[in-house]
Parts: sequence; C-alpha cells; structure tokens
Amino acid sequence: MKQTYNHVQFILVFLSVLLLFPLAGCWSSHEIEEQSLGVGMAFDKAKESMIEKELDEQGEGYAKKNLITSTYQLITPQVASSTTKQGGSQQKSYVNVSETGDSAFQMVRELSLRSDTPLISHHMKVIVIGEALARSYSLERLVNQNLRDNDLRPSCLVLISKGRASDTLESKTAGEIPSFRLYGMLDNTYRTTRILPPMSLIKLESKFQSGSSFLLQNVLSANGEIKFAGAAIIKGKTNKMIGFLNEEELEGLTWITGKGRGGLVKSFDKKTGQPIAYEIESMKSHIKPHVKGNNISFDVHIESEGRLSENWVVSGNPSENQFLQKAQKTSEKEVKHLVRNVVEKMQKEYQVDVAGFGKQLRIKHPRVWMRVKENWDQTFSEVPINYHVKLTIKDYGMSGSNK
Repeated sequence: MKQTYNHVQFILVFLSVLLLFPLAGCWSSHEIEEQSLGVGMAFDKAKESMIEKELDEQGEGYAKKNLITSTYQLITPQVASSTTKQGGSQQKSYVNVSETGDSAFQMVRELSLRSDTPLISHHMKVIVIGEALARSYSLERLVNQNLRDNDLRPSCLVLISKGRASDTLESKTAGEIPSFRLYGMLDNTYRTTRILPPMSLIKLESKFQSGSSFLLQNVLSANGEIKFAGAAIIKGKTNKMIGFLNEEELEGLTWITGKGRGGLVKSFDKKTGQPIAYEIESMKSHIKPHVKGNNISFDVHIESEGRLSENWVVSGNPSENQFLQKAQKTSEKEVKHLVRNVVEKMQKEYQVDVAGFGKQLRIKHPRVWMRVKENWDQTFSEVPINYHVKLTIKDYGMSGSNK
C-alpha cells in the first residue's frame, strides 16, 4: 500500500515539473525591444540612395540590376524610446529606409546589413506602388514575395500612388505614422462614394487568378500631405496599370456596383442654378444581362434612399411633395450623368470592365461567358448598357421650410 502511494506521489511530482515548461514562454522568441516593426512599404522605379551609390562606386555592393526602390517604414526601439521621452512633439514616430535592387526578398535582407534590429512584418498595414512602376511591371510579380511571405499578413492593404510611392510614407505631423493614417482613411467609405472598398493582399491574389481587370485606390501626396483621388485601372491580361479614373468617375462606378455605404450627390436646380445636396443613407444596384443570339446587353437598376441635407433653393419648401419630387429628379439626373460618364471611360478610352458586368454574365449565362471570357474586355467595349435610377428622399432635416 505504501509502495503504491509512493508511486502515485512520484507521478504527481513529475507532472508538476513538466507543467513548469509551458510557463517559460517561447524559447525561440525575441524581445519586442530588439525588433524593428515594419508597418508600411512603398515600391518605386529605381532611385538609389546616397549610401547605395557610394557602395556601388567602391565596388562594395552586391550583384543586382537597379530596377526597383523599396522603402520600408519602421518603428524601431530607438524611435519609440526617443518619441516617448520627448512627448512625441518633436521626434518622428517612424523611420523610412530605402533599398534599391531587383529582388524584393533580397532587398529586405539587405536591411540586416544596416541595422542591429531585424525587420519583422507581422504588423504591416499598407503596400503602396508607384504609378511608373505599376505601368512597367506586372503587379503580380511586384507583390509575389509578399504573397509568399508567412510573416506578412494577407490583410495588408494595397494602394497605387500617382507619383512616387515613398512620398506617401512621409508626414509633417508630429507623432503621426503615415502607414497607420493611410490604413485608417480607408475606413471612411461610410462618408463618401469616392473611396473604393479596401483591397487586401488576399483579395488581390484572387484578382490575379481570375484574370479580370480591376481597380486599386489611388493616393496623391505633396509636402507630407496625402489625399485619395480616384482609382488606378489594372488590366487583367497583363496586371499592369493602364490609367486612372478621377474622383467623379469613381463616384459613378460606386453607383454601378452598389457598394457605397454613404456620401452625397450634389446637383443644381435647373431654374435657379442653386445647389441641392442629397445625402445617401442606402444604396443598391442590380446589373441584369440580356442575351439574344450573339448580342449581349445590360440593364443597370440603381435604387437609393436618403435625405435632403442641403438646399440653396430659397423659393422651394422642402416639406412640399412637389419640391421633393423635383429635388429627387435633379439628383437622379446627376447620378445618371456620373454612371454614363464612367461607362464611356471604361468602354471607349480603356476598353476594360472594372464594374462587374462580366461577373453577372458569368452567373446568369455561363455558356455565353465561356464563349466570350477570353476577350471580354474587348467585347464589353461594344456592349449597349441602359440605366434606371430611382432615388427617394425620406427626410429633409430639421428645417421644414426655407425663408
């Protein structure tokens, strides 16, 4: 009996010792204070830094072709410590480091020769690609390493810059981290129809696989200031950028897709020329394909409910049905103009479908789609499209009349 008791006691002690091992944490881990946190990346056409030029001249650089300049936005222990001590009022909260070469993976590893804190990419927020580079190289090749890298989260967002992408990772505001600013601005889709739904790396991969043309949010930068301004058009067959939609054209595309969460439509009263602002509370769109023999056509049905948020027409009473109907018709006319304008740009200038017409044809008429999918962008450029827009003003604000 005593022997059995001792045996049980030994097992319990042994198990207790084993339980101590998980409490030790990750044996192969590194302290956060010893890491450089990568939060943003920018890819541009090659532009060597001074230190890289000097090394190349001395023959100390590595074998490469100077095709791409990668800029990495880092939060380093030194920056974080300095910012904390100075209250964040003077010191930048980030540091940007650039490397030029022809291999994205090799450029990342080259940073290890310039810093004692290794780069980790678990917190990477955005990847910005410069216009010149996006026109010259397939986006699939440019982000190939990022898609394969297990350290990089597939939720990282991708943007296009009209100008050098590295400029979008600069800020004049003390304490601000530009990558976080870009990431946060994409949450403003509920306030405007001029921001695309965020395009993450994993969504971008699906676009590459589908072979369809698509859009990426465009960002402008100047003197540390940035602004979202339209969208870049990516051709499906080449995955290269071929042009831009401006802000108004992006508005029209949002109405076609029905993916807007908020925003406004500004129109002008025909009689007085004064502005009327229709605020969007809901939006939905339905693209209906029609097939007759070899002929394909589409009907786009757009519906929205909203409120009269601003009215400069002093002769009209917003509470009167006649005035509301007039304001609705004026706003509907403006939406039709936006839609026609962007469809003409897609069909006539760029000959690409970035609004999802082909997707609806594939769903409703799969056999027809199999016949036309290889040259769909070209076919789409000649397809007739009709529009049906219905806006309903349900609310006209606190003011019942203007005097």
